[in-house]
Amino acid sequence: MTLMIWKLSRDQEVYNKVLEEQMEIINQRDGTEERLTWGEIQQMKYTWRVAQELMRMIPPLFGSFRKALKDTNYEGYDIPKGWQVYWVACGTHMNNHIFENPQKFDPSRFENASKPIPPFCYLPFGAGLPYCPGNEFARVETLTTIHNIVKMYEWSQVNPEEAITRQPMPYPSMGLPIKIKPRCNNMP
Repeated sequence: MTLMIWKLSRDQEVYNKVLEEQMEIINQRDGTEERLTWGEIQQMKYTWRVAQELMRMIPPLFGSFRKALKDTNYEGYDIPKGWQVYWVACGTHMNNHIFENPQKFDPSRFENASKPIPPFCYLPFGAGLPYCPGNEFARVETLTTIHNIVKMYEWSQVNPEEAITRQPMPYPSMGLPIKIKPRCNNMP
């Protein structure tokens, strides 16, 4: 969520598209219900693609260890049974053979991709048996939070050149101080 706030404060085009999607959801409501519904969360396709692209470019985990279950050979390297192997997310997330132009922020790559992402190549929540069971919770939590922040507030970074660092998770190097103000027309 922090990286979403960081990205939205730095990229006006992405911010405008997220805001447009969130306001469209509010404008389509019938009656007086002001709380998000499950159906509305499912409509937040662009907002989730922004989060997915952020997790591709700045993965929540740098990588992880896996234990070799049998003797194997990978690209000419012998890996004995029982050895620990460390996989690194950017090895696939930033690979030009898997993601076209990987240095470019492009949420549309997660929208009906003409070139599907091969299994075990997009790993913000891990893959296989150690896949994070909190994936869906993280999606709902992120979408709900961003919806409420975007509809109610406008913000800008105090330090626009603030970089992302890792210790070990990614976070804004200065703690992401922002200037925040209520949105003038926050309701339809």
